[in-house]
Amino acid sequence: MGLFSKIKTFFGNKDISLGTYDEGLKKTRGEFVSKLSNLSKKYKFVNDDYFEELENILIMADIGVNTVLKFVDLLKDRVKRENIKDSDTLKEIIVDELFVMYVDEGIIDSKIHYEEAGVTVLLFVGVNGVGKTTTIGKIASKLKNEGKKVMLIAGDTFRAGAVEQIMAWGERSNVRVVSKQNAEPASVIYDGLEEAINDKYDVVLIDTAGRLQNKVNLMQELSKINKVIKSKIANAPQETLLVIDATTGQNGISQAKAFKEITDITGIVLTKLDGTAKGGIVLAIKEEIGIPVKFVGLGEKESDLETFDIEKYIYGLFKDLV
Repeated sequence: MGLFSKIKTFFGNKDISLGTYDEGLKKTRGEFVSKLSNLSKKYKFVNDDYFEELENILIMADIGVNTVLKFVDLLKDRVKRENIKDSDTLKEIIVDELFVMYVDEGIIDSKIHYEEAGVTVLLFVGVNGVGKTTTIGKIASKLKNEGKKVMLIAGDTFRAGAVEQIMAWGERSNVRVVSKQNAEPASVIYDGLEEAINDKYDVVLIDTAGRLQNKVNLMQELSKINKVIKSKIANAPQETLLVIDATTGQNGISQAKAFKEITDITGIVLTKLDGTAKGGIVLAIKEEIGIPVKFVGLGEKESDLETFDIEKYIYGLFKDLV
């Protein structure tokens, strides 16, 4: 039994809900999976034309050109090695190999690392317009509902409306927000962390400016922020999460590469995955950047921001294929 068959049996036989993964991946499933199904109908037997069309389908799903070429080469080797001729047989193998490519024989660490004692700091970075502040608000609400004492720090102090936006999320979730309009971000963060330590907060979520046009300035700002955080809590930030808008496709991958050059990213938050038919970007992120996806946005409600689960993702994406 293949890996996907095991996942399918698991979700099919047990009372386990896919949650928002089912509805959230509907656009990608409808576009991507239908094309894969039609490919098997068009080509009864596997040949060069089949692989050429498969490459195009995978690239259009935003898996990324380099990743696709590498993947198809691996697939061709397996077809030759196992003497696979029937395209229907290959459908499930394609899903299995995509799963293996993401896991890469290792354990994907999609969990957030919290301090057992003391304050956990989650630092959020990303360009403007990707839904960073909204993501922070949703995660704060989620953590508050889990019983954690949560603080938000408005480190994006100069963008018009940024402080007001995070204040609104604080009011909605009844979470403390530390802010100061037009102040140096590092100074606001210093004050917030001091309060968090004194008042024994569990988790602090820090918003930052989303300017990527001048990488030198952003690098200097993030470096200063990190120094301030470490001056208050030596092993923080425990997580630096990059927020990417899934609908921007390969542009999001470029953003990730740029941010990886200037700061230590520990995880990706992929927003608006429900709004794109190119959900293969999850696979491209892992293969091209080597950073795990930790949260995915699968809708507009607070509850639609989910901890990333590779098995739910693979099943939600391909459940109609085989």
